[in-house]
Amino acid sequence: MQNVVIIGAGLIGAGLAYRLAQAGARVTVLDAMAQPATQASGHSFGWINASYYLTPAHHHLRVAGIAAHHRLARDLGADVWEWQGCLWVEEAAALDQMAADLGHLGYELQDLTRPQIAARAPALAHPPPRALYLRQEGAVDPAALTRALLAKAESLGARVLMNSPVTGLIPRGESVCGVRLAAQEIAADQVIVAAGTGAAALLAGVGLHLPMLHRPGVILATQAVPQRLAPILAINGQEVRQDRNGHVWMPVAAHHQSDATETLPADPQASVDAALAALNALFHGPPILRAAHWAAAYRPVPGDSLPAIGPVAPGLWLAVLHSGITLGPLVADLLTAEVLGAPAAPDLSPFRPTRFWP
Repeated sequence: MQNVVIIGAGLIGAGLAYRLAQAGARVTVLDAMAQPATQASGHSFGWINASYYLTPAHHHLRVAGIAAHHRLARDLGADVWEWQGCLWVEEAAALDQMAADLGHLGYELQDLTRPQIAARAPALAHPPPRALYLRQEGAVDPAALTRALLAKAESLGARVLMNSPVTGLIPRGESVCGVRLAAQEIAADQVIVAAGTGAAALLAGVGLHLPMLHRPGVILATQAVPQRLAPILAINGQEVRQDRNGHVWMPVAAHHQSDATETLPADPQASVDAALAALNALFHGPPILRAAHWAAAYRPVPGDSLPAIGPVAPGLWLAVLHSGITLGPLVADLLTAEVLGAPAAPDLSPFRPTRFWP
């Protein structure tokens, strides 16, 4: 039986804990925070998609990620997903290019006219002349999914230790054999670093430099309102969705998926107010009066913006990626198999962290 320590109780770490415990491993999850999913996983827009991508291999990985969500939904039985599809709106030339690129990659899409858009989103104040509809996309409540995965992992014997910051990795020659906490050491056959923005500091302790981009983001959720939007809406760089409880979610920054801003707004509340005004302008009907909640978090983005998933050294693995919402269940499936001795997954070959250490 493999003894596996996972550093990080966000969505990636929780998915790995569940799949590894399910496969019979002895699993310990460690996190510095008092509650799981309190960093990027708990402050995410929650969009599951393959329409945003950086390379064809990244697109295909995200398509596989969507399929992994459906497998996990059947297996887990938690009611945290909504498969409402996505309306994507851009200027005509950009929309043409996107349709051509996604069509070439074999991604299912429909090119809708203004009346068809109005039928799918009747509350839009100014339906655009065209939009792409991406039926297979959806959303998840990532914090709820994280909690459900950890609960399942614990029911299978995993230990989840919150308020347990890892201060370092324990090297043994070229390999890693455990982790250090403030008051104890925990031995492990395998250590998986799924610590998001904290991964770089942990790897630096064993002499490895993981380049990470500085990518803060702000997400707001409104008070619950009558339904304004069934599909997810990606309109001229702004992303909006309404959950089943009536809350409307949106990132404050435009082009959130590819936002390269390195600092938070000087006045986050003013940015939230401006985003709320823009949100109100999208829809007919009474205004969405106020934001019920907004939060800032730092997204874990490796230096080339692509996922970093796989072995780092004997006994040491890494799973750090900004697209963790879409890819989390797939990473859990593929990395669990590799950690327990299966051959390397071909789908992960372009995303190995060793590309940073030639």
